[in-house]
Amino acid sequence: MRKLDNYVMRTVGGAMFLVMVVVLSLDLIFGFIAELDDARNDYQTLQALAYVFMTLPRRIYDYLPLGAFMGCLVGLGAMASSSELTVIRAAGVSIRRIVWSAMKPALVVVVLGVLIGEYVAPPFERLAQSQKAVAQGAGQNIASASGVWHREGDTFMHLNAIQPNGVMHGVSLFRFDENRWMASATFASRAIHQGDHWLLQDVLVTRLSEEQTIRERHNSLRWDTGLSPEVLSVLIVKPENLSIEGLYTYAGYLDEQGLSSATYWLAFWKKVLMPVGTAVMVLVAISFIFGPLRSVTMGFRVFTGLIVGLLFKYMQDLLGPMSLVFGFNPVLAIVLPIAINAVVGALLMRRAG
Repeated sequence: MRKLDNYVMRTVGGAMFLVMVVVLSLDLIFGFIAELDDARNDYQTLQALAYVFMTLPRRIYDYLPLGAFMGCLVGLGAMASSSELTVIRAAGVSIRRIVWSAMKPALVVVVLGVLIGEYVAPPFERLAQSQKAVAQGAGQNIASASGVWHREGDTFMHLNAIQPNGVMHGVSLFRFDENRWMASATFASRAIHQGDHWLLQDVLVTRLSEEQTIRERHNSLRWDTGLSPEVLSVLIVKPENLSIEGLYTYAGYLDEQGLSSATYWLAFWKKVLMPVGTAVMVLVAISFIFGPLRSVTMGFRVFTGLIVGLLFKYMQDLLGPMSLVFGFNPVLAIVLPIAINAVVGALLMRRAG
Protein backbone atom coordinates (compact mmCIF):
# COMPACT_ATOMS: atom_id res chain seq x y z
CA MET A 1 0.00 0.00 0.00
CA ARG A 2 2.84 2.37 0.76
CA LYS A 3 4.17 1.93 -2.79
CA LEU A 4 0.77 2.87 -4.19
CA ASP A 5 0.65 5.93 -1.91
CA ASN A 6 4.12 7.02 -3.04
CA TYR A 7 3.21 6.47 -6.69
CA VAL A 8 0.11 8.66 -6.43
CA MET A 9 2.10 11.31 -4.58
CA ARG A 10 4.90 11.30 -7.19
CA THR A 11 2.45 11.47 -10.07
CA VAL A 12 0.42 14.33 -8.62
CA GLY A 13 3.49 16.19 -7.30
CA GLY A 14 5.25 15.89 -10.65
CA ALA A 15 2.20 17.23 -12.47
CA MET A 16 2.01 20.19 -10.07
CA PHE A 17 5.68 20.97 -10.69
CA LEU A 18 5.24 20.74 -14.46
CA VAL A 19 2.20 23.05 -14.40
CA MET A 20 4.12 25.61 -12.32
CA VAL A 21 7.09 25.53 -14.70
CA VAL A 22 4.86 26.11 -17.74
CA VAL A 23 2.77 28.85 -16.12
CA LEU A 24 5.75 30.69 -14.61
CA SER A 25 7.70 30.54 -17.88
CA LEU A 26 4.86 32.20 -19.74
CA ASP A 27 4.34 34.76 -16.97
CA LEU A 28 8.04 35.69 -16.91
CA ILE A 29 8.13 36.18 -20.68
CA PHE A 30 5.03 38.38 -20.76
CA GLY A 31 6.16 40.20 -17.62
CA PHE A 32 9.51 41.04 -19.21
CA ILE A 33 7.81 42.31 -22.37
CA ALA A 34 5.53 44.51 -20.24
CA GLU A 35 8.50 45.93 -18.32
CA LEU A 36 10.19 47.02 -21.55
CA ASP A 37 7.33 49.49 -22.02
CA ASP A 38 8.50 51.25 -18.81
CA ALA A 39 12.10 51.61 -19.99
CA ARG A 40 13.42 55.15 -19.40
CA ASN A 41 16.43 56.90 -17.85
CA ASP A 42 18.62 54.19 -16.22
CA TYR A 43 15.84 51.59 -16.33
CA GLN A 44 16.68 49.63 -19.48
CA THR A 45 16.70 46.00 -20.67
CA LEU A 46 19.08 44.57 -18.04
CA GLN A 47 17.32 46.41 -15.22
CA ALA A 48 13.93 45.17 -16.49
CA LEU A 49 15.26 41.61 -16.58
CA ALA A 50 16.59 41.93 -13.02
CA TYR A 51 13.22 43.34 -11.90
CA VAL A 52 11.32 40.40 -13.41
CA PHE A 53 13.54 37.84 -11.68
CA MET A 54 13.37 39.67 -8.33
CA THR A 55 9.58 39.43 -8.52
CA LEU A 56 9.76 35.67 -9.19
CA PRO A 57 8.96 34.71 -5.55
CA ARG A 58 5.79 36.82 -5.71
CA ARG A 59 4.82 35.21 -9.01
CA ILE A 60 5.39 31.72 -7.55
CA TYR A 61 3.18 32.59 -4.59
CA ASP A 62 0.43 33.93 -6.87
CA TYR A 63 0.32 30.78 -9.00
CA LEU A 64 0.75 28.10 -6.31
CA PRO A 65 -3.01 27.58 -5.75
CA LEU A 66 -3.60 27.28 -9.50
CA GLY A 67 -0.58 24.99 -9.84
CA ALA A 68 -1.85 22.71 -7.07
CA PHE A 69 -5.34 22.58 -8.56
CA MET A 70 -4.27 22.03 -12.19
CA GLY A 71 -1.47 19.64 -11.21
CA CYS A 72 -3.86 17.45 -9.24
CA LEU A 73 -6.34 17.52 -12.12
CA VAL A 74 -3.70 16.60 -14.69
CA GLY A 75 -1.90 14.00 -12.53
CA LEU A 76 -4.96 12.08 -11.40
CA GLY A 77 -6.52 12.62 -14.84
CA ALA A 78 -3.58 10.86 -16.48
CA MET A 79 -3.97 7.96 -14.04
CA ALA A 80 -7.68 7.79 -14.79
CA SER A 81 -7.06 7.82 -18.57
CA SER A 82 -4.63 4.89 -18.32
CA SER A 83 -7.07 3.00 -16.02
CA GLU A 84 -4.52 3.08 -13.19
CA LEU A 85 -7.10 4.46 -10.76
CA THR A 86 -9.45 1.62 -11.71
CA VAL A 87 -6.73 -0.94 -11.01
CA ILE A 88 -5.82 0.72 -7.71
CA ARG A 89 -9.44 0.69 -6.59
CA ALA A 90 -9.81 -2.94 -7.72
CA ALA A 91 -6.84 -3.76 -5.48
CA GLY A 92 -8.95 -2.70 -2.52
CA VAL A 93 -7.68 0.86 -2.05
CA SER A 94 -10.48 3.19 -0.94
CA ILE A 95 -11.23 6.55 -2.51
CA ARG A 96 -10.50 8.17 0.83
CA ARG A 97 -6.96 6.79 0.81
CA ILE A 98 -6.36 7.91 -2.77
CA VAL A 99 -7.65 11.36 -1.86
CA TRP A 100 -5.29 11.55 1.11
CA SER A 101 -2.32 10.47 -1.07
CA ALA A 102 -3.18 13.15 -3.63
CA MET A 103 -3.61 15.77 -0.90
CA LYS A 104 -0.09 15.31 0.51
CA PRO A 105 1.69 17.15 -2.34
CA ALA A 106 -0.95 19.87 -2.00
CA LEU A 107 -0.08 20.24 1.70
CA VAL A 108 3.57 20.68 0.71
CA VAL A 109 2.45 23.39 -1.73
CA VAL A 110 0.45 25.10 1.03
CA VAL A 111 3.41 25.15 3.44
CA LEU A 112 5.71 26.35 0.66
CA GLY A 113 3.22 29.08 -0.23
CA VAL A 114 2.99 30.32 3.37
CA LEU A 115 6.79 30.46 3.72
CA ILE A 116 7.28 32.25 0.39
CA GLY A 117 4.41 34.68 0.97
CA GLU A 118 5.54 35.55 4.49
CA TYR A 119 9.35 35.59 4.35
CA VAL A 120 10.63 35.58 0.74
CA ALA A 121 8.28 37.44 -1.61
CA PRO A 122 7.74 40.72 0.40
CA PRO A 123 11.43 41.72 0.82
CA PHE A 124 12.24 40.86 -2.80
CA GLU A 125 9.17 42.78 -3.95
CA ARG A 126 10.19 45.86 -1.93
CA LEU A 127 13.71 45.69 -3.33
CA ALA A 128 12.46 45.29 -6.90
CA GLN A 129 9.99 48.18 -6.68
CA SER A 130 12.47 50.57 -5.04
CA GLN A 131 15.30 49.81 -7.48
CA LYS A 132 12.95 50.24 -10.43
CA ALA A 133 11.68 53.60 -9.17
CA VAL A 134 15.20 54.90 -8.45
CA ALA A 135 16.43 53.78 -11.88
CA GLN A 136 13.52 55.63 -13.49
CA GLY A 137 14.60 58.89 -11.82
CA ALA A 138 12.40 58.96 -8.71
CA GLY A 139 14.38 61.76 -7.09
CA GLN A 140 13.86 64.11 -10.02
CA ASN A 141 10.10 63.99 -10.48
CA ILE A 142 7.39 65.55 -8.34
CA ALA A 143 4.58 63.08 -7.57
CA SER A 144 5.44 60.57 -10.29
CA ALA A 145 2.90 57.94 -11.29
CA SER A 146 5.03 55.11 -9.91
CA GLY A 147 5.01 56.26 -6.27
CA VAL A 148 2.55 56.02 -3.40
CA TRP A 149 0.22 58.49 -1.68
CA HIS A 150 -0.30 58.77 2.06
CA ARG A 151 -1.99 61.19 4.47
CA GLU A 152 -0.98 62.11 7.98
CA GLY A 153 -3.08 64.76 9.71
CA ASP A 154 -3.39 67.81 7.43
CA THR A 155 -0.47 66.76 5.21
CA PHE A 156 -0.78 64.73 2.03
CA MET A 157 2.46 63.13 0.92
CA HIS A 158 3.67 61.39 -2.21
CA LEU A 159 6.77 59.20 -2.13
CA ASN A 160 8.30 58.23 -5.46
CA ALA A 161 10.58 55.48 -4.14
CA ILE A 162 11.28 53.92 -0.75
CA GLN A 163 14.43 51.88 -0.23
CA PRO A 164 14.65 49.19 2.48
CA ASN A 165 17.65 50.96 4.10
CA GLY A 166 15.53 53.92 5.26
CA VAL A 167 16.09 56.24 2.28
CA MET A 168 13.28 57.84 0.28
CA HIS A 169 13.51 59.49 -3.13
CA GLY A 170 11.20 62.16 -4.50
CA VAL A 171 9.31 63.26 -1.38
CA SER A 172 6.38 65.65 -2.00
CA LEU A 173 4.50 67.13 0.97
CA PHE A 174 1.28 69.13 0.54
CA ARG A 175 -0.03 70.78 3.73
CA PHE A 176 -3.59 72.15 3.91
CA ASP A 177 -5.06 74.62 6.40
CA GLU A 178 -8.37 74.34 8.26
CA ASN A 179 -10.22 75.76 5.24
CA ARG A 180 -8.77 73.03 3.01
CA TRP A 181 -6.60 75.49 1.12
CA MET A 182 -3.06 74.41 0.31
CA ALA A 183 -0.78 76.29 2.67
CA SER A 184 2.55 74.91 1.47
CA ALA A 185 4.10 72.46 -0.95
CA THR A 186 7.48 70.87 -0.26
CA PHE A 187 9.60 68.73 -2.55
CA ALA A 188 12.84 66.99 -1.52
CA SER A 189 14.97 64.83 -3.78
CA ARG A 190 15.87 62.54 -0.85
CA ALA A 191 14.97 61.85 2.77
CA ILE A 192 17.14 59.88 5.20
CA HIS A 193 15.87 58.41 8.46
CA GLN A 194 17.68 59.78 11.54
CA GLY A 195 16.18 57.71 14.34
CA ASP A 196 13.34 59.93 15.62
CA HIS A 197 12.94 62.09 12.49
CA TRP A 198 13.71 62.33 8.78
CA LEU A 199 16.26 64.64 7.16
CA LEU A 200 15.07 66.09 3.85
CA GLN A 201 17.80 66.91 1.35
CA ASP A 202 17.81 69.32 -1.62
CA VAL A 203 14.51 70.86 -0.53
CA LEU A 204 12.23 73.31 -2.33
CA VAL A 205 9.46 74.81 -0.14
CA THR A 206 6.62 76.83 -1.69
CA ARG A 207 4.45 78.78 0.78
CA LEU A 208 1.09 79.88 -0.58
CA SER A 209 -1.11 82.74 0.62
CA GLU A 210 -3.70 85.05 -0.88
CA GLU A 211 -1.18 87.88 -1.14
CA GLN A 212 1.93 86.15 -2.40
CA THR A 213 3.81 82.94 -3.11
CA ILE A 214 7.18 82.47 -1.43
CA ARG A 215 9.78 79.92 -2.54
CA GLU A 216 12.58 78.75 -0.29
CA ARG A 217 15.50 76.42 -1.01
CA HIS A 218 17.26 74.43 1.70
CA ASN A 219 20.16 72.01 1.54
CA SER A 220 18.52 70.03 4.34
CA LEU A 221 15.40 70.29 6.49
CA ARG A 222 14.10 68.30 9.46
CA TRP A 223 10.82 66.44 8.97
CA ASP A 224 8.95 65.03 11.94
CA THR A 225 6.44 62.31 11.09
CA GLY A 226 5.00 59.14 12.56
CA LEU A 227 6.12 57.18 9.52
CA SER A 228 8.97 54.79 10.25
CA PRO A 229 11.03 52.81 7.70
CA GLU A 230 9.10 49.70 8.76
CA VAL A 231 5.75 51.32 7.96
CA LEU A 232 7.07 52.86 4.76
CA SER A 233 8.39 49.51 3.55
CA VAL A 234 4.76 48.39 3.54
CA LEU A 235 3.58 51.36 1.48
CA ILE A 236 5.72 50.62 -1.57
CA VAL A 237 4.29 47.11 -2.04
CA LYS A 238 0.74 46.36 -3.13
CA PRO A 239 -1.41 44.98 -0.28
CA GLU A 240 -1.74 41.53 -1.88
CA ASN A 241 2.08 41.22 -2.04
CA LEU A 242 2.73 42.00 1.63
CA SER A 243 3.33 39.51 4.41
CA ILE A 244 0.58 38.68 6.88
CA GLU A 245 2.52 40.46 9.64
CA GLY A 246 3.06 43.53 7.46
CA LEU A 247 -0.62 43.72 6.55
CA TYR A 248 -1.70 43.43 10.17
CA THR A 249 0.77 46.11 11.31
CA TYR A 250 -0.10 48.62 8.61
CA ALA A 251 -3.85 48.06 8.85
CA GLY A 252 -3.59 48.78 12.57
CA TYR A 253 -1.56 51.92 11.85
CA LEU A 254 -4.24 53.16 9.43
CA ASP A 255 -6.94 52.51 12.04
CA GLU A 256 -4.98 54.60 14.55
CA GLN A 257 -4.72 57.45 12.02
CA GLY A 258 -8.46 57.30 11.33
CA LEU A 259 -7.84 56.28 7.71
CA SER A 260 -9.52 53.58 5.65
CA SER A 261 -7.84 50.20 6.20
CA ALA A 262 -10.41 47.97 4.46
CA THR A 263 -8.11 47.21 1.50
CA TYR A 264 -5.37 45.94 3.79
CA TRP A 265 -7.74 43.90 5.97
CA LEU A 266 -9.13 42.33 2.80
CA ALA A 267 -5.63 41.36 1.66
CA PHE A 268 -4.84 40.14 5.20
CA TRP A 269 -7.76 37.70 5.31
CA LYS A 270 -7.09 36.57 1.75
CA LYS A 271 -3.56 35.58 2.75
CA VAL A 272 -4.62 33.99 6.02
CA LEU A 273 -7.22 31.82 4.27
CA MET A 274 -5.04 31.00 1.23
CA PRO A 275 -4.05 27.55 2.60
CA VAL A 276 -7.72 26.65 3.13
CA GLY A 277 -8.62 27.88 -0.36
CA THR A 278 -5.80 25.85 -1.94
CA ALA A 279 -6.84 22.68 -0.10
CA VAL A 280 -10.45 23.15 -1.19
CA MET A 281 -9.42 23.68 -4.82
CA VAL A 282 -7.42 20.44 -4.73
CA LEU A 283 -10.46 18.66 -3.23
CA VAL A 284 -12.58 19.95 -6.13
CA ALA A 285 -9.98 18.69 -8.63
CA ILE A 286 -10.01 15.23 -7.04
CA SER A 287 -13.80 15.15 -6.97
CA PHE A 288 -13.89 16.00 -10.68
CA ILE A 289 -11.64 13.03 -11.51
CA PHE A 290 -13.79 10.60 -9.54
CA GLY A 291 -16.98 12.27 -10.71
CA PRO A 292 -17.95 13.99 -13.98
CA LEU A 293 -14.42 14.01 -15.53
CA ARG A 294 -13.67 10.33 -14.99
CA SER A 295 -13.74 9.27 -18.66
CA VAL A 296 -13.08 12.43 -20.69
CA THR A 297 -9.98 13.49 -22.61
CA MET A 298 -7.03 15.23 -20.96
CA GLY A 299 -7.65 18.39 -23.00
CA PHE A 300 -11.19 18.65 -21.70
CA ARG A 301 -9.94 18.16 -18.10
CA VAL A 302 -7.43 21.00 -18.53
CA PHE A 303 -10.10 23.22 -20.06
CA THR A 304 -12.53 22.46 -17.23
CA GLY A 305 -9.81 23.09 -14.67
CA LEU A 306 -9.01 26.47 -16.16
CA ILE A 307 -12.68 27.45 -16.16
CA VAL A 308 -13.20 26.39 -12.52
CA GLY A 309 -9.93 28.04 -11.39
CA LEU A 310 -10.79 31.29 -13.15
CA LEU A 311 -14.33 31.28 -11.75
CA PHE A 312 -12.93 30.88 -8.24
CA LYS A 313 -10.41 33.69 -8.78
CA TYR A 314 -12.93 36.04 -10.41
CA MET A 315 -15.45 35.38 -7.66
CA GLN A 316 -12.92 36.47 -5.03
CA ASP A 317 -11.77 39.40 -7.18
CA LEU A 318 -15.39 40.53 -7.58
CA LEU A 319 -16.52 40.07 -3.99
CA GLY A 320 -13.39 41.77 -2.60
CA PRO A 321 -14.03 45.21 -4.16
CA MET A 322 -17.75 44.78 -3.43
CA SER A 323 -16.96 44.45 0.26
CA LEU A 324 -15.04 47.75 0.08
CA VAL A 325 -17.86 49.54 -1.78
CA PHE A 326 -20.84 48.18 0.15
CA GLY A 327 -19.10 47.90 3.51
CA PHE A 328 -19.74 44.25 4.39
CA ASN A 329 -17.13 42.16 6.20
CA PRO A 330 -14.14 41.39 3.92
CA VAL A 331 -13.86 37.95 5.52
CA LEU A 332 -17.16 37.06 3.84
CA ALA A 333 -15.74 38.01 0.43
CA ILE A 334 -12.94 35.47 0.91
CA VAL A 335 -14.86 32.72 2.71
CA LEU A 336 -17.89 32.58 0.38
CA PRO A 337 -16.04 31.30 -2.76
CA ILE A 338 -14.11 28.81 -0.60
CA ALA A 339 -17.34 27.57 0.99
CA ILE A 340 -19.06 27.19 -2.40
CA ASN A 341 -16.16 25.15 -3.76
CA ALA A 342 -16.02 23.05 -0.60
CA VAL A 343 -19.72 22.19 -0.90
CA VAL A 344 -19.34 21.32 -4.60
CA GLY A 345 -16.31 19.14 -3.89
CA ALA A 346 -17.97 17.37 -0.96
CA LEU A 347 -21.14 16.63 -2.96
CA LEU A 348 -19.20 15.23 -5.92
CA MET A 349 -17.02 13.09 -3.65
CA ARG A 350 -20.10 11.78 -1.88
CA ARG A 351 -21.66 10.76 -5.19
CA ALA A 352 -18.40 9.15 -6.31
CA GLY A 353 -18.16 7.15 -3.09
